[in-house]
Amino acid sequence: MFIFRSSRAATSLSPEEMQNNMQQWFQWVEALRKKNIYVSGEALGPAGKTISGKKALITDGPFAESKELVGGFFVIKAASMDEAVDIAKDYPDFVLNGGVEVREIMKFESM
Repeated sequence: MFIFRSSRAATSLSPEEMQNNMQQWFQWVEALRKKNIYVSGEALGPAGKTISGKKALITDGPFAESKELVGGFFVIKAASMDEAVDIAKDYPDFVLNGGVEVREIMKFESM
């Protein structure tokens, strides 16, 4: 799984820059589909809630002072972590100081 983190700089793009960035995303997804390694993906809305602790404390977020936002995710097929990392190197938002967290999805047998 790729978890995409974008910087606040991405929110200051002009409409033309945003359109160009979206085209880069569409091209990347299409390239992954052609290789039959794209499974799914979604963008995430800017607002959310965090629930934590024994008392299930609920806080709003992310906050304006945050340096980065989790903006979305992809699920891909990869034979290894190294292969997944290589695939992530084409992430379009690196030029905007974005980042990709690469994680293995663990599958558990049903009980």
